[in-house]
Amino acid sequence: MTLRIVFMGTPEFSVPTLMEIVGHGYEVVACYSQPPRPAGRGMDLKKTPVHGAAESFGIPVFTPVSLKDPEEQQKFADLEADVAVVVAYGLLLPKAVLEAPTDGCLNLHASLLPRWRGAAPINRAIMAGDAETAVQVMKMEEGLDTGPVCMSETLSIGENMTAGELHDQLSGLGSDLMIRALAGLSRGSLNATPQTDDGVTYARKLTKAETRIDWSQSAKAVHDHIRGLSPFPGAWCEMTLGGKTERVKVLRSQLTTEAGSVGEVLTVDGNGPVVACGDGSVQLVQVQRAGKKPVGGQDFLRGAKLSSGDILI
Repeated sequence: MTLRIVFMGTPEFSVPTLMEIVGHGYEVVACYSQPPRPAGRGMDLKKTPVHGAAESFGIPVFTPVSLKDPEEQQKFADLEADVAVVVAYGLLLPKAVLEAPTDGCLNLHASLLPRWRGAAPINRAIMAGDAETAVQVMKMEEGLDTGPVCMSETLSIGENMTAGELHDQLSGLGSDLMIRALAGLSRGSLNATPQTDDGVTYARKLTKAETRIDWSQSAKAVHDHIRGLSPFPGAWCEMTLGGKTERVKVLRSQLTTEAGSVGEVLTVDGNGPVVACGDGSVQLVQVQRAGKKPVGGQDFLRGAKLSSGDILI
């Protein structure tokens, strides 16, 4: 069975799945993505990664602000798709859209459902200190990531793995998983298992207010916070460098065993400054000063006038 597919996605995470679908010879009749938005110094309109990739394959791209309009829903239905593949699209799919394709909509979700339903599952899993996560193909329904799961691949989360690293691994695994799901759908053998009601958590969207590092937390919590927000939006603190207070992002850290007052810089040698937390300490092994590129902790110390005993806030 040859499938007519509508692909719906927006960020870089979605691109490998689109490329795999095209590479396997499926007919992608249209692509839906978020509208171009201002970006960069000139604030010129920039197309999403999926938008650009789809155009490079000659696939028609639609960028509605919403799918609630009946005319938009009819335009979608007129595509006469067998299935819609949804990967981090970012818009709510109304019932009329969910039911338009013959075989419904398949969503690629980056968590071990029902844990971390919602917008930021990769970041939230790391920030919570989870030891494992997954990427799953789910049959969509009206609830938020509540649909039955068709296929799943579990992945361990290393103790120093950042959200960026986990993102890339899950994106690659997910593209292969979706191809397997489409193959099963083509054969009429794609089964789905309802999610359990136990262990439901929600991965709410990240906010600027939660990016600041709280040194009063345990070293493990601080470490998980840092790597869960790396490389974007980035966890940060304030440091007094050369008599001037600067906001500095911390992109990588590692746990250490030294102790001191909360936020105190304990040592300024080795691979980066060691900072005391509420319980234990962390070493800052990659940082980024405002307007500068990320550097290793050792290189940061060469250019920053940071001393033992300084307090980070």
